[in-house]
Amino acid sequence: MSSTADDSATQAVARLGFTAGQVIQELGYDDDVDSEVRAGLELLTGNELVDEDYDDVTDGAVIWFRQDDGDLTDALVDAMTVLDDSGPIWVFTPKAGRSGHVSHSDIEEAATTSGLHAMSTFAVSPDWSATRLATRGRGK
Repeated sequence: MSSTADDSATQAVARLGFTAGQVIQELGYDDDVDSEVRAGLELLTGNELVDEDYDDVTDGAVIWFRQDDGDLTDALVDAMTVLDDSGPIWVFTPKAGRSGHVSHSDIEEAATTSGLHAMSTFAVSPDWSATRLATRGRGK
């Protein structure tokens, strides 16, 4: 891989806003996930990503979600079970035109049902988009 591609992946992972020492839960892992994004998250935080069986508090979550993966609302609720109150949830979905693409309106509907709202979306890798979700009423 070229250093330009490395720089691009590093910049995309940095945009997720995670920092050193944070514990990030990963849901929806399969053989199609972007290994560079995963490696970048682990390098940035200095920790391995934890799976859905992790039962301690996490600082954030990433959910790899495809159209046929079931109910996104359920996945969001699962992620919030151990999530720190201020932790972000990032939903990674295949980009438009790729197999398994999930529309932004479907993400927004699942977020709203879960008590979250979509904040921003960007391309986190060549095949995946990242949508940041956060709790409503953070300023309480």
